[in-house]
Amino acid sequence: MSEYTISQWLFFFYFYCFIGWCYESTYVSIRQQHFVNRGFMRGPFLPLYGSGAIIMLIVSLPFKGNLMMIYIAGCVGATTLEFLTGFVMERLFRMRYWDYSKQYFNCNGYIFLQATLLWGFLTIFMTQYWHKPIERFALAVPAKVMDPMVSVVTLILVIDFTLSFKTALDLRNILLKVSQAKADMLRIKKRLDVLVAVNGEDRQMFKLDLEIKTDELRLLIEERLEQLRAKASNSELLESAIEEFNDLKEKYHINLEIRSRLLNIKDSFQRAMLQGNPYMVSEKFRDTLEDMKEAARKKRNK
Repeated sequence: MSEYTISQWLFFFYFYCFIGWCYESTYVSIRQQHFVNRGFMRGPFLPLYGSGAIIMLIVSLPFKGNLMMIYIAGCVGATTLEFLTGFVMERLFRMRYWDYSKQYFNCNGYIFLQATLLWGFLTIFMTQYWHKPIERFALAVPAKVMDPMVSVVTLILVIDFTLSFKTALDLRNILLKVSQAKADMLRIKKRLDVLVAVNGEDRQMFKLDLEIKTDELRLLIEERLEQLRAKASNSELLESAIEEFNDLKEKYHINLEIRSRLLNIKDSFQRAMLQGNPYMVSEKFRDTLEDMKEAARKKRNK
């Protein structure tokens, strides 16, 4: 195992990326009741599985024949990889592409105990049984065949990963901009509530609810606008209040247009990434992410 060539190591990585994609896509497609091209990339590859398999092979090398140590090494190695990958991806993209927060004994939602224990058993199964026929196949393929084959797949994966990374950054930027649009709407609502309260309505109105859903917020703003429009038509608002009301109304409609444009996700890569990761979450931007996922679902169903 320690004498594999670089091409053979890459072959194993790509092979297990593909196997992981097959498993995840099948599992999620069954749960979602439609085909889901699972994962961060658009091709049939899940790098986390390929990396996990390579980690299992490497950490088991010093403990050949010692199943207990192979088990422990597999638990530690694969869990560390999963935690670091989840942590880095959330920091980069402001989203978790998987979330174990609802599982018992989880750590920040990136890993949980049952999966850690399972990684150990998978390491034993893989190194002792599953990998051996794959190894024999790779060793039997001549270098003049293996090297160009791996080179082609490498080029395809580099292009796919580059496009997928850019797509994930674009989605992050949309997430931030839509969230900012909602924050602006909250400020508009707060000011409208003040105007309504000052002009004789219930002062309890102008309580700011940060957890309010965007659609509910839109309805509340429109309700306040209608109340103030009625007052303005009856000349019950002061001139300065009417001017501010008109300014807020204009900002609100501009804000709606910006939000609508951002959520009209035309880029096929962005839609595919949202559709391929139906369980991704964002703790800080939960409502906004759900809006984005719903927009992608509507595009798919058209």
